[in-house]
Amino acid sequence: MQLEPGRVFREAWIAGVTQHYPGEPKPGYIAPWEDTPDWERAAAAAVHEQVRAFIQATDGATAKLTRDQKGRFVALCWIGQIHKHFPDPKPAYVADWDALPEWQQETDADIFERIEQDIS
Repeated sequence: MQLEPGRVFREAWIAGVTQHYPGEPKPGYIAPWEDTPDWERAAAAAVHEQVRAFIQATDGATAKLTRDQKGRFVALCWIGQIHKHFPDPKPAYVADWDALPEWQQETDADIFERIEQDIS
């Protein structure tokens, strides 16, 4: 069964948080797709599509990117979605890559690689 793109993104996020988050993650971080707010579902689907389009536009040459570069792409696409859905977001929601905690950087890279794996 093929999962919808937003759900793939969310499942990759949950798997990454489960693996990389130090300690017990906030319940919202690991809430299942059915309990994810509509804006977040839409954002997950949009970022999944942006990553997929990027991979396809390079004919898979994204495989040559570093994990850091892959994670940065996901993070930047997500920031765009935050600005779309929130007129005045908290600074932490739109923090640049270097300000993100390591667990989130690793999770974002995992998301990119999961989408990459699904395409190949």
